[in-house]
Amino acid sequence: MAHRLTNNMVGSIAYKLTVDGQLIEDISPQDAIEYLHGAENIVPGLEAALQDKTVGDTFSVVVPPSEGYGDYDEEDIAQFPRSDFEEADALEVGMEIEFDMDEDDEDGIIEVGKIIDLDEDTVTVDFNHPLAGKTLHYDVQVVEVRPATEEELALGVPESMFDMFEDDFEDDEQDQGYKN
Repeated sequence: MAHRLTNNMVGSIAYKLTVDGQLIEDISPQDAIEYLHGAENIVPGLEAALQDKTVGDTFSVVVPPSEGYGDYDEEDIAQFPRSDFEEADALEVGMEIEFDMDEDDEDGIIEVGKIIDLDEDTVTVDFNHPLAGKTLHYDVQVVEVRPATEEELALGVPESMFDMFEDDFEDDEQDQGYKN
């Protein structure tokens, strides 16, 4: 019996993502990405469309901003004094920079922002996701479906993503007694 994409299953998908008529991402079946269904590893609208799909299923889905990367929020634009940046002379419009949003905590939240304007005194940074406010058009192929392992369920991501979150997991592993 073929596995279906339901909570706690790992799906492997190939897809083409188009936004405003422009191809944004093209993932072939050979380079399919894995996600843990029900763990919010992918945008909600795509995950909902994948519910109950099986290997070999192909489909198209249009995901509105509310089910994708959210609406564009003017409140997510901030200005900072240029003097706050160590290498202020190297800053350029379009550059992405990381901000530690919780300086008191070693494991602070890192936010990525894009410089959208700068002058002698001020750096204006947009913290919206680049696809915020955009309607996403996906053409999807389900490549593989399998049950998640206990470790994948505990960590909330498929094994193929462990390296991306290794630092986060090391703390969890020490706290929960996981062994590599």
